[in-house]
Amino acid sequence: MDLGIAGKVALVTGGSAGIGLAAARSLAREGCDVCVTARDPERLADAVVGLQEFGGVVHAVLADVEDPASAARVAAETRDVLGPVDILVANAGGPPAGRFTDKSMEEWEVAIQRNLLGTVRLIHAVLPEMRSRGWGRIVTVTSRSAREALDGLALSNATRSGVAGIVRTLAREVGGDGVLVNNVMPGPIATDRLRELAGGDEGLAGRAAAVPVGRIGEPEEVGDVVAFLASERASYVNGVSLLVDGGESRVIA
Repeated sequence: MDLGIAGKVALVTGGSAGIGLAAARSLAREGCDVCVTARDPERLADAVVGLQEFGGVVHAVLADVEDPASAARVAAETRDVLGPVDILVANAGGPPAGRFTDKSMEEWEVAIQRNLLGTVRLIHAVLPEMRSRGWGRIVTVTSRSAREALDGLALSNATRSGVAGIVRTLAREVGGDGVLVNNVMPGPIATDRLRELAGGDEGLAGRAAAVPVGRIGEPEEVGDVVAFLASERASYVNGVSLLVDGGESRVIA
């Protein structure tokens, strides 16, 4: 199926590994020119080499979404090199695990800066031009914790659900301008983050056994969902928080 986004400019944060890189690859495969950002220069360089295999223009920006100045800088550099951003994939690594009572105020402030305000700033940086052109796609990548509070993930539960609330609000405000805003909530996906939380291969096997489809998901399976939501084929999908978790969640609403 042609997703109808060839030639669009996509900005993917956290795009050097895991779900972010998978999303960038899915978009590049559909013919998008892609800018990826990350904090690790070596992984970012490797990501660019892989993305160039799809034939589009690829640009990379070393940036940390926790830095308040980075969003405007990244958007401006993307515009200068590739053109105005048509598709924003706001993806950031999850905050450290832990119970509410174990987290310091400093840890709360860092998590809010990176996982909530970082997304807000990115949207502010690209939204005006999307609205003026009458077309745009914003896809946030959060977690199942955006819908269902998970034990031992206090920071994630709070910040991820905040992003989901922003998505729902913004979808109502700008959908009429041709800008669609959606959220993807991955469940257990084979990333460095999951390996850390699971405590290694034995823990991963236990997680897989708890998933109805009987396995851990792959980053590419989330990346393809992101690309669909960013496409012309998702033209009537707006304000959705979509689980990609193999059926693990028991929540109906």
